[in-house]
Amino acid sequence: MSPVLLLAAYALDRLVGDPPWLPHPVRWMGTVITLGEQWLRPLDAPPALAFTAGAGLTLLTVGLFCGGSWLALHTLAQAHPTLGAVALVYLGATTLATKDLLDEATAVVERLAYHDLPGARQRVARIVGRDTHHLDEPELCRATVETLAESASDGIIAPLFYLAVGGVPAALAYKAINTLDSRIGHTDDHNFWFGKFAARLDDVANFFPARLTALLLVAAAWLGGQDWREAWRIWRRDAHHHASPNAGHPEAAMAGALGVQLGGRNTYDGVPHWSPLIGDRRRALDLTAVQAALRLVSRVSWLGLVIGLVICLWGQR
Repeated sequence: MSPVLLLAAYALDRLVGDPPWLPHPVRWMGTVITLGEQWLRPLDAPPALAFTAGAGLTLLTVGLFCGGSWLALHTLAQAHPTLGAVALVYLGATTLATKDLLDEATAVVERLAYHDLPGARQRVARIVGRDTHHLDEPELCRATVETLAESASDGIIAPLFYLAVGGVPAALAYKAINTLDSRIGHTDDHNFWFGKFAARLDDVANFFPARLTALLLVAAAWLGGQDWREAWRIWRRDAHHHASPNAGHPEAAMAGALGVQLGGRNTYDGVPHWSPLIGDRRRALDLTAVQAALRLVSRVSWLGLVIGLVICLWGQR
């Protein structure tokens, strides 16, 4: 991808985000996955058959969006270069989520600033999968900070990285993997074998971006005058204290930079789950911490853009 087009896609995301009235590939992915499940998910199948069917759905979905986008962009560029460039910028912007992530977290901050707990719970429910109806202010802050850290990786740095190294087809392939993981990559009895391939593929796709995000969080803490040494120390100490092999990296660096402790008890559909604690509780996990996390993620996004542009320039040599 050329640096100019990457910059244009990033600018479009920062300016417009993902308004619901615009067509969005992730919604198309959701439709494809739903239809694929109806056709491919076997009922009461042995583990091997369920795993094979899930792997088939995963490969078909990823191949459809990677190959389909390459073919569409190639066809449009052949018809008219400007048309191809416009489509490339638009599709590239849809893979990025900086504006939406920061806007959603800011909305939580605004509700909490007015002591509107019901409103804050509704806003947090838009960005987390856990139950939110019972959360108090510290737990709402924890949910928001954890989401900011994790989404800085899979919503900003990972798509920027794949856009830079492989263009829109690679970034859409990543988004397809990420969407498949969120839809079927769970460990419950219904999805364990069917979604196992998608979950492991998501682990592979996020391996480098998650670690890069943690490193950028350390750099962003240094640039912002925050505690980058603690960000580095807690990242190295606690990154593996997480069920995911990747999510713990940005969360640990974030916890260290803010001086807060993440993890603990969450409930999903009323069922409690415990996640290991990450970081040291040196400061309260309050509104100030969420605002600091917002500033960190904004800086991480800019740093990710710079790295993406460098990769693009290197690729043009």
